[in-house]
Amino acid sequence: MARPKDDWRRWIAENLLLGNPPEAIRDAMPRDEFTAEEAAAEVSAALASPYVQGGSRIANRLRKREWTLTVYGRLNRMRANGGTIERRERLSRDEFFEQYYFQNRPVVITGMMKAWPACTKWDFGYFRERCGDREVEVQFGRESDENYEINGPKHKKMMRFRDYLDMVEGAGTTNDFYMTANNASRNREALDVLWQDIDPVTEYLDADSPDKGFFWLGPAGTKTPYHHDLTNNFMAQVMGRKQIKMVPLHDTAYVYNNLHCYSEVDASAVDYERFPLMRKAQVLECTLAPGELLFIPIGWWHYVEGLDATVTMSFTNFLRFNDFASDYTTYQHL
Repeated sequence: MARPKDDWRRWIAENLLLGNPPEAIRDAMPRDEFTAEEAAAEVSAALASPYVQGGSRIANRLRKREWTLTVYGRLNRMRANGGTIERRERLSRDEFFEQYYFQNRPVVITGMMKAWPACTKWDFGYFRERCGDREVEVQFGRESDENYEINGPKHKKMMRFRDYLDMVEGAGTTNDFYMTANNASRNREALDVLWQDIDPVTEYLDADSPDKGFFWLGPAGTKTPYHHDLTNNFMAQVMGRKQIKMVPLHDTAYVYNNLHCYSEVDASAVDYERFPLMRKAQVLECTLAPGELLFIPIGWWHYVEGLDATVTMSFTNFLRFNDFASDYTTYQHL
Protein backbone atom coordinates (compact mmCIF):
# COMPACT_ATOMS: atom_id res chain seq x y z
CA MET A 1 0.00 0.00 0.00
CA ALA A 2 1.43 3.38 -1.04
CA ARG A 3 2.20 5.96 1.62
CA PRO A 4 0.11 9.15 1.47
CA LYS A 5 1.87 11.96 -0.39
CA ASP A 6 1.92 14.13 2.75
CA ASP A 7 3.88 11.43 4.59
CA TRP A 8 6.50 11.57 1.85
CA ARG A 9 6.54 15.37 1.98
CA ARG A 10 7.19 15.27 5.73
CA TRP A 11 9.97 12.73 5.08
CA ILE A 12 11.52 14.96 2.41
CA ALA A 13 11.38 18.02 4.68
CA GLU A 14 12.88 16.14 7.63
CA ASN A 15 15.79 14.84 5.53
CA LEU A 16 16.46 18.27 4.06
CA LEU A 17 16.54 19.77 7.56
CA LEU A 18 18.92 17.02 8.64
CA GLY A 19 21.28 18.18 5.90
CA ASN A 20 20.96 15.25 3.51
CA PRO A 21 21.73 16.14 -0.16
CA PRO A 22 18.61 16.82 -2.30
CA GLU A 23 19.76 14.41 -4.99
CA ALA A 24 20.17 11.59 -2.43
CA ILE A 25 16.66 12.26 -1.10
CA ARG A 26 15.26 12.26 -4.62
CA ASP A 27 17.01 9.00 -5.55
CA ALA A 28 15.77 7.27 -2.37
CA MET A 29 12.11 7.79 -3.25
CA PRO A 30 10.56 4.55 -4.54
CA ARG A 31 10.01 4.34 -8.27
CA ASP A 32 6.78 2.37 -7.81
CA GLU A 33 5.26 5.48 -6.23
CA PHE A 34 7.14 8.32 -7.96
CA THR A 35 8.62 8.73 -11.40
CA ALA A 36 12.02 10.39 -11.52
CA GLU A 37 10.34 13.60 -12.62
CA GLU A 38 7.78 13.48 -9.79
CA ALA A 39 10.47 12.79 -7.19
CA ALA A 40 12.54 15.73 -8.46
CA ALA A 41 9.47 17.98 -8.45
CA GLU A 42 8.59 17.07 -4.86
CA VAL A 43 12.14 17.77 -3.62
CA SER A 44 12.29 21.03 -5.57
CA ALA A 45 8.94 22.12 -4.12
CA ALA A 46 10.21 21.41 -0.60
CA LEU A 47 13.38 23.40 -1.23
CA ALA A 48 11.29 26.36 -2.44
CA SER A 49 8.85 26.20 0.48
CA PRO A 50 9.19 29.15 2.90
CA TYR A 51 8.25 26.74 5.70
CA VAL A 52 11.21 24.46 4.93
CA GLN A 53 13.46 27.49 4.47
CA GLY A 54 12.43 28.77 7.89
CA GLY A 55 12.97 25.33 9.36
CA SER A 56 16.45 25.24 7.79
CA ARG A 57 17.43 28.35 9.70
CA ILE A 58 16.31 26.73 12.97
CA ALA A 59 18.14 23.52 12.05
CA ASN A 60 21.31 25.53 11.45
CA ARG A 61 21.08 27.04 14.93
CA LEU A 62 20.65 23.57 16.41
CA ARG A 63 23.71 22.32 14.49
CA LYS A 64 25.69 25.14 16.09
CA ARG A 65 24.55 23.95 19.52
CA GLU A 66 25.51 20.36 18.69
CA TRP A 67 28.96 21.58 17.62
CA THR A 68 29.30 23.35 20.97
CA LEU A 69 28.48 20.11 22.79
CA THR A 70 30.99 18.25 20.61
CA VAL A 71 33.72 20.70 21.64
CA TYR A 72 32.80 20.22 25.29
CA GLY A 73 32.90 16.44 24.85
CA ARG A 74 36.33 16.44 23.21
CA LEU A 75 37.75 18.67 25.91
CA ASN A 76 36.25 16.46 28.61
CA ARG A 77 37.90 13.37 27.12
CA MET A 78 41.27 15.11 27.32
CA ARG A 79 40.88 15.51 31.09
CA ALA A 80 42.85 13.12 33.30
CA ASN A 81 40.58 10.12 34.04
CA GLY A 82 38.13 11.47 31.45
CA GLY A 83 37.50 7.95 30.16
CA THR A 84 36.59 6.37 33.50
CA ILE A 85 34.02 6.66 36.24
CA GLU A 86 36.12 7.68 39.21
CA ARG A 87 35.85 5.89 42.55
CA ARG A 88 36.18 8.00 45.70
CA GLU A 89 36.11 7.04 49.38
CA ARG A 90 33.75 9.05 51.61
CA LEU A 91 33.74 12.26 49.58
CA SER A 92 33.10 15.38 51.62
CA ARG A 93 30.01 17.42 50.82
CA ASP A 94 32.00 20.22 49.23
CA GLU A 95 34.12 17.84 47.13
CA PHE A 96 31.07 15.99 45.86
CA PHE A 97 29.11 19.06 44.84
CA GLU A 98 32.05 21.09 43.48
CA GLN A 99 33.84 18.30 41.61
CA TYR A 100 30.96 16.11 40.42
CA TYR A 101 27.43 17.47 40.92
CA PHE A 102 28.09 20.95 39.51
CA GLN A 103 30.45 19.64 36.81
CA ASN A 104 28.00 16.97 35.58
CA ARG A 105 30.45 14.12 36.19
CA PRO A 106 29.61 10.63 37.49
CA VAL A 107 31.39 9.11 40.45
CA VAL A 108 31.20 5.94 42.55
CA ILE A 109 31.39 6.79 46.26
CA THR A 110 32.41 4.11 48.73
CA GLY A 111 32.19 4.03 52.50
CA MET A 112 29.01 6.11 52.87
CA MET A 113 26.65 3.17 53.49
CA LYS A 114 28.58 1.44 56.28
CA ALA A 115 26.07 2.60 58.91
CA TRP A 116 23.03 1.35 56.98
CA PRO A 117 21.25 -1.46 58.86
CA ALA A 118 19.97 -2.53 55.43
CA CYS A 119 23.49 -3.57 54.39
CA THR A 120 23.61 -6.26 57.09
CA LYS A 121 19.92 -7.07 57.63
CA TRP A 122 18.43 -7.21 54.17
CA ASP A 123 17.97 -10.59 52.57
CA PHE A 124 14.94 -12.43 51.26
CA GLY A 125 14.23 -14.05 54.64
CA TYR A 126 14.22 -10.66 56.36
CA PHE A 127 11.90 -9.25 53.69
CA ARG A 128 9.45 -12.12 54.17
CA GLU A 129 9.48 -11.65 57.94
CA ARG A 130 9.01 -7.89 57.88
CA CYS A 131 6.55 -7.38 55.05
CA GLY A 132 6.04 -10.66 53.19
CA ASP A 133 2.23 -10.42 53.27
CA ARG A 134 2.07 -6.87 51.93
CA GLU A 135 0.64 -6.29 48.46
CA VAL A 136 3.26 -4.90 46.07
CA GLU A 137 3.29 -3.75 42.46
CA VAL A 138 5.66 -5.37 39.95
CA GLN A 139 6.29 -5.10 36.22
CA PHE A 140 5.64 -8.35 34.34
CA GLY A 141 5.82 -9.47 30.72
CA ARG A 142 8.86 -7.38 29.88
CA GLU A 143 10.52 -9.97 27.65
CA SER A 144 7.52 -10.10 25.31
CA ASP A 145 7.59 -6.34 24.68
CA GLU A 146 10.52 -4.71 22.87
CA ASN A 147 9.48 -1.36 24.35
CA TYR A 148 8.89 -2.62 27.89
CA GLU A 149 10.31 0.50 29.52
CA ILE A 150 8.25 2.94 27.48
CA ASN A 151 5.18 0.74 27.99
CA GLY A 152 5.88 0.19 31.68
CA PRO A 153 2.38 1.17 32.89
CA LYS A 154 0.91 -1.67 30.80
CA HIS A 155 2.99 -4.25 32.64
CA LYS A 156 1.94 -3.55 36.23
CA LYS A 157 0.67 -6.42 38.38
CA MET A 158 -0.24 -6.70 42.07
CA MET A 159 0.88 -9.65 44.21
CA ARG A 160 2.05 -10.60 47.69
CA PHE A 161 5.63 -9.58 48.35
CA ARG A 162 6.60 -13.07 49.56
CA ASP A 163 5.32 -14.59 46.32
CA TYR A 164 7.40 -12.16 44.31
CA LEU A 165 10.46 -12.97 46.43
CA ASP A 166 9.92 -16.67 45.71
CA MET A 167 9.85 -15.91 41.99
CA VAL A 168 13.06 -13.87 42.14
CA GLU A 169 14.91 -16.57 44.09
CA GLY A 170 13.85 -19.29 41.66
CA ALA A 171 14.12 -17.33 38.44
CA GLY A 172 17.75 -17.71 37.44
CA THR A 173 18.49 -15.04 34.83
CA THR A 174 15.54 -13.13 33.35
CA ASN A 175 14.32 -9.65 32.48
CA ASP A 176 10.67 -10.68 32.45
CA PHE A 177 9.75 -9.19 35.83
CA TYR A 178 11.19 -6.37 37.89
CA MET A 179 10.14 -4.09 40.74
CA THR A 180 11.30 -0.60 39.73
CA ALA A 181 10.93 3.08 40.57
CA ASN A 182 7.91 3.14 38.26
CA ASN A 183 6.12 1.05 40.89
CA ALA A 184 7.12 3.40 43.71
CA SER A 185 3.79 5.09 44.41
CA ARG A 186 2.35 1.78 45.59
CA ASN A 187 5.46 0.12 47.02
CA ARG A 188 6.74 2.95 49.19
CA GLU A 189 3.69 2.50 51.42
CA ALA A 190 3.66 -1.30 51.21
CA LEU A 191 7.33 -1.57 52.19
CA ASP A 192 7.46 1.39 54.57
CA VAL A 193 9.02 -0.66 57.40
CA LEU A 194 12.14 -1.17 55.28
CA TRP A 195 12.84 2.55 55.18
CA GLN A 196 13.81 2.33 58.87
CA ASP A 197 16.93 0.46 57.74
CA ILE A 198 18.15 3.25 55.45
CA ASP A 199 20.40 6.10 56.51
CA PRO A 200 19.42 9.39 54.80
CA VAL A 201 23.06 10.13 53.72
CA THR A 202 22.76 13.69 54.97
CA GLU A 203 26.22 14.56 53.64
CA TYR A 204 24.58 14.90 50.21
CA LEU A 205 20.82 14.43 50.62
CA ASP A 206 18.02 16.38 52.27
CA ALA A 207 16.65 14.25 55.11
CA ASP A 208 13.62 16.55 55.46
CA SER A 209 12.52 16.08 51.86
CA PRO A 210 9.26 14.17 51.30
CA ASP A 211 11.15 12.18 48.64
CA LYS A 212 12.56 9.27 50.63
CA GLY A 213 13.86 7.22 47.72
CA PHE A 214 12.82 4.41 45.37
CA PHE A 215 13.06 0.64 45.90
CA TRP A 216 14.25 -1.70 43.10
CA LEU A 217 14.30 -5.51 43.37
CA GLY A 218 14.73 -8.11 40.66
CA PRO A 219 16.50 -11.28 39.56
CA ALA A 220 19.80 -11.51 37.72
CA GLY A 221 19.33 -10.37 34.13
CA THR A 222 17.04 -7.40 34.74
CA LYS A 223 17.74 -4.57 32.33
CA THR A 224 16.96 -0.89 32.22
CA PRO A 225 17.60 0.29 28.64
CA TYR A 226 19.45 3.43 27.65
CA HIS A 227 17.60 6.50 28.89
CA HIS A 228 18.35 9.74 30.68
CA ASP A 229 16.64 11.09 33.78
CA LEU A 230 15.33 14.60 34.33
CA THR A 231 17.12 14.85 37.67
CA ASN A 232 20.48 14.05 39.18
CA ASN A 233 20.32 10.61 40.81
CA PHE A 234 22.04 8.39 43.33
CA MET A 235 21.99 4.60 42.96
CA ALA A 236 22.67 2.96 46.33
CA GLN A 237 23.47 -0.73 45.90
CA VAL A 238 22.36 -2.88 48.85
CA MET A 239 22.27 -6.47 47.52
CA GLY A 240 23.95 -8.00 44.47
CA ARG A 241 25.89 -6.30 41.69
CA LYS A 242 24.85 -4.19 38.72
CA GLN A 243 26.70 -3.39 35.52
CA ILE A 244 26.18 0.18 34.31
CA LYS A 245 27.03 1.74 30.94
CA MET A 246 26.87 5.52 30.70
CA VAL A 247 27.05 8.03 27.84
CA PRO A 248 27.65 11.71 28.64
CA LEU A 249 24.95 14.31 28.11
CA HIS A 250 27.10 16.02 25.47
CA ASP A 251 26.98 12.87 23.28
CA THR A 252 23.17 12.91 23.03
CA ALA A 253 23.36 13.40 19.25
CA TYR A 254 24.88 9.91 18.90
CA VAL A 255 22.46 7.79 20.94
CA TYR A 256 19.39 7.88 18.64
CA ASN A 257 17.03 9.57 21.04
CA ASN A 258 13.69 8.87 19.34
CA LEU A 259 11.15 9.57 22.08
CA HIS A 260 11.22 11.65 25.27
CA CYS A 261 14.20 10.35 27.29
CA TYR A 262 14.62 7.01 25.51
CA SER A 263 17.14 5.67 22.99
CA GLU A 264 16.56 3.12 20.24
CA VAL A 265 19.96 1.54 20.91
CA ASP A 266 20.19 -1.82 22.71
CA ALA A 267 23.23 -1.29 24.92
CA SER A 268 23.61 -5.02 25.58
CA ALA A 269 24.37 -5.64 21.88
CA VAL A 270 24.81 -2.43 19.89
CA ASP A 271 23.92 -2.81 16.20
CA TYR A 272 26.50 -0.48 14.67
CA GLU A 273 25.17 -1.07 11.16
CA ARG A 274 21.81 0.33 12.19
CA PHE A 275 23.23 2.91 14.63
CA PRO A 276 26.61 3.97 13.21
CA LEU A 277 26.78 7.23 15.21
CA MET A 278 27.14 5.15 18.38
CA ARG A 279 30.77 4.64 17.37
CA LYS A 280 31.28 8.31 18.25
CA ALA A 281 29.65 8.06 21.67
CA GLN A 282 31.87 7.80 24.72
CA VAL A 283 30.69 4.85 26.81
CA LEU A 284 31.85 4.67 30.42
CA GLU A 285 31.29 1.49 32.42
CA CYS A 286 31.40 0.37 36.03
CA THR A 287 30.22 -2.47 38.22
CA LEU A 288 28.35 -1.34 41.31
CA ALA A 289 28.80 -3.60 44.34
CA PRO A 290 26.89 -3.70 47.65
CA GLY A 291 27.63 -0.70 49.83
CA GLU A 292 28.48 1.60 46.92
CA LEU A 293 26.79 4.80 45.69
CA LEU A 294 26.78 5.78 42.02
CA PHE A 295 26.11 9.40 41.13
CA ILE A 296 24.30 9.62 37.76
CA PRO A 297 24.39 13.24 36.56
CA ILE A 298 21.36 14.91 35.00
CA GLY A 299 21.05 14.08 31.30
CA TRP A 300 23.57 11.20 31.24
CA TRP A 301 22.34 8.20 29.28
CA HIS A 302 22.60 4.99 31.27
CA TYR A 303 21.94 1.29 30.84
CA VAL A 304 21.73 -0.95 33.90
CA GLU A 305 21.88 -4.76 34.06
CA GLY A 306 21.61 -6.94 37.14
CA LEU A 307 24.49 -9.41 37.41
CA ASP A 308 22.87 -11.07 40.43
CA ALA A 309 19.53 -10.86 42.19
CA THR A 310 19.68 -7.24 43.29
CA VAL A 311 18.18 -4.67 45.63
CA THR A 312 18.89 -1.01 44.93
CA MET A 313 17.70 2.26 46.41
CA SER A 314 17.72 5.42 44.30
CA PHE A 315 17.48 9.02 45.49
CA THR A 316 16.93 12.47 43.96
CA ASN A 317 16.55 14.63 47.09
CA PHE A 318 19.93 16.35 46.91
CA LEU A 319 20.85 19.33 49.07
CA ARG A 320 21.34 21.44 45.94
CA PHE A 321 18.95 22.42 43.14
CA ASN A 322 17.61 19.41 41.25
CA ASP A 323 14.38 20.61 39.60
CA PHE A 324 15.53 20.37 35.98
CA ALA A 325 12.23 18.85 34.85
CA SER A 326 10.27 22.08 35.26
CA ASP A 327 11.45 23.49 31.92
CA TYR A 328 11.72 20.19 30.02
CA THR A 329 9.27 20.05 27.09
CA THR A 330 10.43 17.38 24.61
CA TYR A 331 8.21 14.53 25.74
CA GLN A 332 7.12 13.52 22.24
CA HIS A 333 8.86 11.95 19.24
CA LEU A 334 12.03 13.77 18.19
